[in-house]
This record gives sequence, structure tokens and C-alpha cells, in this order.
Amino acid sequence: MTATIEKGHLLKADIIKKLYYRSPLSLTELSKLTNKSLPLVTKVVNGLVQDGYVCEQGLAPSTGGRRASLFLLNPEMQRYIVSVAMDQLTARMVIYDLSNAIVLPIKTLELSITDDPDAVDKLVSFIYGHVESSGIDKEKLLGIGIGMPGFISVEDGVNHSHLKTNDGSHLGKYLTGKLGLPVFMDNDSSLIAMAELNFGAAVGKRDVMVANIGWGTGLGMIVNGQLYRGSSGYAGEFSHIPLSNTNNLCSCGKRGCLQVETSLLVMTQRAKAEIEAGAATSMRELFKDQSRNIGELFLEAASQYDPLAVSILSDAAFLIGKGLATLIHIMNPECIVLSGRGAIAGKILLPPIQQAINEFCIPRIADQTSIVLSELAADAELLAAASLVIEHSHFNN
Repeated sequence: MTATIEKGHLLKADIIKKLYYRSPLSLTELSKLTNKSLPLVTKVVNGLVQDGYVCEQGLAPSTGGRRASLFLLNPEMQRYIVSVAMDQLTARMVIYDLSNAIVLPIKTLELSITDDPDAVDKLVSFIYGHVESSGIDKEKLLGIGIGMPGFISVEDGVNHSHLKTNDGSHLGKYLTGKLGLPVFMDNDSSLIAMAELNFGAAVGKRDVMVANIGWGTGLGMIVNGQLYRGSSGYAGEFSHIPLSNTNNLCSCGKRGCLQVETSLLVMTQRAKAEIEAGAATSMRELFKDQSRNIGELFLEAASQYDPLAVSILSDAAFLIGKGLATLIHIMNPECIVLSGRGAIAGKILLPPIQQAINEFCIPRIADQTSIVLSELAADAELLAAASLVIEHSHFNN
């Protein structure tokens, strides 16, 4: 492939990615976003229209001159993405088209990635089975994006914390071989931050902290409009800041980590202990539903203002707010987004978090930082896992 042809393929992929995130766009807008000349962008877009990747969608509003044509990804283009979002106890899977419309509804698998020796093979069977039952031709699938907890080497497809393969190979390579599709992986909190940056509450912002409140307590950092990974790729281990008021041992082997009091896992354990001690709570009946995840049941109880659930969640939220106050002093973000599974109980989370920030943060800094709830919530990781595939696709055919 000559250098000119290769540059053309790269621009083609770049334009598709820009339209994926920001459709519809005019040729002038695409020229600015790709930093390429208008004639070159026009030529490539015309080729994408002929190939069926892109189509016109009317005209832009008048600005006094000739109205510009608008372009978007062709909704009839049959290209799809398998997206998988994992936490410590659950794997969720969905298939999107390139407009992020769901073509295979969300499927859920209860899967412990910390203590199930067969977790990798169960994950393979879960994904393979639903891809097969979807009836979608594999050639039309661009790949599989997976978000999961742990120290993940994105380029190598290695999770250094969880899900070891039986043959000792890298997880990404193993899954690619078993599933027959390219697999791309990233840390769940990093992906959630990218989802908020591209689709959610952080769109258009440059310095944002995104708190992932779920089975753990994660963080993704947007600095100067880009995901900040740090020198070795593991920045944002918010859950291991030593702020706990207890001496409980964390899963990392250290004591005093934030997540030993703030994770959904700990909150549900506390709720069960209170129920066993005779506490009056709606969770006594809710937790009998074995068909649903206990974390979802706990958050449902909190959202319905069950006093015990609200008390437990508020205690955790105050400690999260104390940790966020530390980050505000260090990073001075314009915005903090509360995202992840726990954000569905945002009305309960927000007041104690704001109270902690008011109590522990210097007003001159805190007053410049807004605290907002994600509208993506539990869908954030799925959306970003899909965009992970887009970022690695070359669209050569």
C-alpha cells in the first residue's frame, strides 16, 4: 500500500469516527475536525457515500449564504458492534449498530471474576451464544469491546487483576481466538469517563472527573479534553485512597481503602447484616427476589426512599464526597460527573457528596466545580465499550 493510499484510508476511518460521535456534520465541519483540506474531505466523503457508509441528511441552518449539506453515517449500513460491560459480579452484553441503536437487547450473566476459575470460558460461551442467536452475519460485526475492572494494558489486551486464561495467554488474544472476532478491552472506569466525554455530561468540557459508583468505586479523569491514563496507564485508582474510617482489609491487600466503605458490595453486605439483626426495611422482601441482582435491588430501595437504604447510601456518599474534595484540591476540575450503576440513585447520592465537599474543600476552588449526575448511568460503560471498537476499526471494506 502506498503512503498516499494509506493516508486516504486513515482519513476515511477518521471521518467515520467523527460522524459516529457527532452526526450530522457538514463538509466544512469535517474539514476542521480532521484538520484536512475541504477538497480532500469532500473527495473522501463522496467515496464514503458511494460505498454506503455515509448519506446526506438535509441542509444546515442558513447563516446568510448557501446552506451546507449535512452528512451522517448511513442508518441502513449493516455494520454492528458487540459491547460487553463487566463488574465484579455481572457481565452485560448488547449489540449496537453504528448509530448506537440497540439491535440485540441487553443480556445479563451473573459472573464472579474474582473467584470463579471457569469465568473466562463462561464469558466466551455467553458472548458466543448470543452472537449466534442474534442471526447477524459475523462479517458484519466490527468487533467486540469489553469494559471490566482491573489493571488493564489496553494495547496488549491483558487484565493484570482478573480473568486468567487456562493456557496463560493474554485475555484479549484468547477471546479473539475463541470468538473469531477482534476483541478490545479497557478499564471500566476509563470507559465510563470516555462515554461521558463523548455522549454524556462531559461533552464539550476539558477538565472533568468521572466517578464510577458501582460494585467498586472507580474514577476516570479527563484532562485537557483527553482521557488521562498516567505514565503506566493506571491513573484514577480512586477507590484505594486511604480514607476509610475502618481498618478493614481491601481486596488489594491494603487497609483503609475508600472502597471498603463505599462500594455497592459493602453497602449490600451492610444492608443484609441489618436485616438479619431485625431492622424494619422494605429490603427484607426485595432481597428475596433471586432473579435480580442484589445491587439493583438495593439501589431500587434507596430510590424509593427506604430509610435504611438511604442511610447506608448516604454514609457511603459522604465518604465519596470527602475523597472528591481531595481531587478537587489537586486537579481543580470544572465538573465532577457521578456515573456508573450507582448513579440511578443520584438524588440520594448528591446531597451528602455536596455536603462533604462543602465541609472539606476550600470554597474558592469548590465553587468553581459543578457536581452533576450522569444521564447515561448504567449504559455508560456499554456505549464506551462500543466506541472502543470504533476507535480500533480501519473500515477498509
